[in-house]
Amino acid sequence: MSGKRKRVVLTIKDKLDIIKKLEDGGSSKQLAVIYGIGETTVRDIRKNKEKIITYASSSDSTSLLAKRKSMKPSMYEELHRAMLEWFNQQRARGNPISGPICAKRAEFFFYALGMDGDFNPSAGWLTRFKQRHSIREINIRNERLNGDETAVEDFCNSFRDFIEQENLHPEQIYNADETGLFWKCLPSRTSVVKGKCTIPGHKSVEERVTIMCCANATGLHKLKLCVVGKAKKPRSFKSTDTLNLPVSYFSQKGAWMDLSIFRQWFDKIFVPQVREYLRSKGLQEKAVLLLDNSPTHPNENVLRSDDGQIFAKYLPPNVASLIQPLDQGVIAAMKRNYRAGLLQNNLEEGNDLKSFWKKLTLLDALYEISMAWNLIKPVSISRAWKQILPHVEEKEGLDFDEEDISVGTVATILQHTKGLENVTTENIEKWLEIDSTEPGYEVLTDSEIIRRAQGQTDESSENEEEEIELIPEKHINHAAALQWTESLLDYLEQQGDMILPDRLVIRKLRATIRNKQKMTNSSQ
Repeated sequence: MSGKRKRVVLTIKDKLDIIKKLEDGGSSKQLAVIYGIGETTVRDIRKNKEKIITYASSSDSTSLLAKRKSMKPSMYEELHRAMLEWFNQQRARGNPISGPICAKRAEFFFYALGMDGDFNPSAGWLTRFKQRHSIREINIRNERLNGDETAVEDFCNSFRDFIEQENLHPEQIYNADETGLFWKCLPSRTSVVKGKCTIPGHKSVEERVTIMCCANATGLHKLKLCVVGKAKKPRSFKSTDTLNLPVSYFSQKGAWMDLSIFRQWFDKIFVPQVREYLRSKGLQEKAVLLLDNSPTHPNENVLRSDDGQIFAKYLPPNVASLIQPLDQGVIAAMKRNYRAGLLQNNLEEGNDLKSFWKKLTLLDALYEISMAWNLIKPVSISRAWKQILPHVEEKEGLDFDEEDISVGTVATILQHTKGLENVTTENIEKWLEIDSTEPGYEVLTDSEIIRRAQGQTDESSENEEEEIELIPEKHINHAAALQWTESLLDYLEQQGDMILPDRLVIRKLRATIRNKQKMTNSSQ
């Protein structure tokens, strides 16, 4: 008689490993045997793949994921979602995040979400929030995060110790960084507006994509640009196979980088290309990818090759803006190359500005931005690492002779461009820098964070706004709204055939109105 299989409870890390093995072609039957679980459990893990990855991606600690065995929802689930979104955005910007600041924001989101009952964002709550999401870097002492020169020195020293311990060559050290690009934007004789062409007589057009650059510390291995656009297959692609594009193209409804796309890029593009490059150089197939704390970057638990030899490491939030290599003029130079290249192409083709604007497609832009990236010389990239790895330039013996695209260079081109002959130097500079601070991730307002935490989609929000516009304006105070909800709740509770969810919805609405009334009264 066969013995009963011992019940196995998998950790989150185990589930991540199973997901990766399934994606690599592993069978449910084989994995069930390896992990001592049923095939149904493996199928459930496959079904909940995105949920597991999203949960793991929000964690800062590999060790905690190796211990945690469930994703049990918190009684403050919506509040946790809102706080995590807010926290990730603040950390990406390098803003100070202290215990008191977190407590204040938690209280704000609690009332804004319309949650019922009383809430005390105590030190105990903050500790549980940190543990739940494996967050280590909430600075309780409220030290300054931006521009911390001491922190830069500390990180650089520890990173050099790390690469020495790991025996990594500069060829094996990479950086990736995203930025927004307004690809269909030309300078104006009057002004430049973000993402729009302001040529007199032309309709304003907004066109934006997210671009991610990635290269190693020597600058000798530059991966194809990763581009995220809105459309899965833009009309300009026609019959073009996306695999044959000069960039790695992904789509997302807002043209933003997100956790899923970044992970796909890491697993399917970064790891294989790095392996191939290092093999060609006769180096061990081992590498580290240095990243900033963008909300779209999964943590080290997710960004790791199967054998653990290619992995990610994060810059501390208080130093990323100061020393992230590709952000030290490399991306800016690429964008200048792109914009100057567009104008030069127009000049060479003999087009007037109107024809050029009409014909420019996303496919054209992808080829042009790819060329602009190719024009970045290895020395520019290796020089950008000088704070982290000061000896890379000398070791590689690279040529430092490089021409930079200046305002003067662009002005010379514009002198021969019909319609733009009189663009001022100031407007040229604004045009060249128009998206210099544009992030590659979506920056949410408090209202958007709240809607997302409640599970509302952008589409439903838009529909609600349209419906509101059709209703004649009528002011209803909190007391009247509260009285109506009380009456409606009494009615529902008297109906024996009404299901529980109906009453819960009205109770939640009542709590929202009560909190709004409380906030209004306290501000008076």
